[in-house]
Amino acid sequence: VSLKAMLQLVSRHARRVCFLPGGFGARWSSTERLKYFQIYRYDPEVAGQKPYLATYPVNLDECGPMVLDALIKIKNEQDPSLTFRRSCREGICGSCAMNIGGRNTLACLCYIEPKGGGASGTSSSSSQQKPIKITPLPHMYVVKDLVPDMTNFYDAYKSIKPWLQTKETQELTAEHLQSKVDRKKLDGMYECILCACCSTACPSYWWNADTYLGPAVLMQAYRWIQDSRDEFRKERLDALDDAFKLYRCHTIMNCSNTCPKHLNPGKAIAEIKKTIANELH
Repeated sequence: VSLKAMLQLVSRHARRVCFLPGGFGARWSSTERLKYFQIYRYDPEVAGQKPYLATYPVNLDECGPMVLDALIKIKNEQDPSLTFRRSCREGICGSCAMNIGGRNTLACLCYIEPKGGGASGTSSSSSQQKPIKITPLPHMYVVKDLVPDMTNFYDAYKSIKPWLQTKETQELTAEHLQSKVDRKKLDGMYECILCACCSTACPSYWWNADTYLGPAVLMQAYRWIQDSRDEFRKERLDALDDAFKLYRCHTIMNCSNTCPKHLNPGKAIAEIKKTIANELH
């Protein structure tokens, strides 16, 4: 079967294919530490194409330790059409959020081989033979390959007015100060990078994404509620006192379990509910 015929078969039937440097007949040395990556592929511009998984081998001896390193290596050396977001490579921007091995995380913070194991293993080890499956963040529309459509997520974030609101105009030539105690209240919330790992791990967000704000946005809402410099605390609480915006949360805690920054959105949501009960009702 010719290479052209094989590619046509993949496009028509959305079968899984393995891309190898040098063509489909290329072979790898038995001394190389190979790791296979099963990556979700979807291109809406290809008529009739359905999503499929493509498998790519990566020599770990020639690759960095993170999953993002492998994705960049695959794109540079095997398949330039592979599409994903990335920017800082330091867990700050949140761009490379995706589902890796069944868990939402950041590709730049996710090790190919877990710490303390596998680094000195051989290519025959079971952990190395098992492929890593990479898909976009779940329950979101896919723009292409590993790129989800974040429009709804950012619209929800915009709705909470994520900026300081004061009732009188502040002097912009001086700092708007707060005490160390008040500043401490923001710890565990301001570090959120809006990667959406928590929201897309939440079943309530899956089924009510158009009305439920989701863990990430609610934690950011509480960050502004707790800011001593903000003068619209009551108005913010009133806006959140809604059966769908807030109370679709059923404390499943997937959000806190999956957060790559080790934050606790579930706790922030519980604090919002408690604050509303104490101050509004």
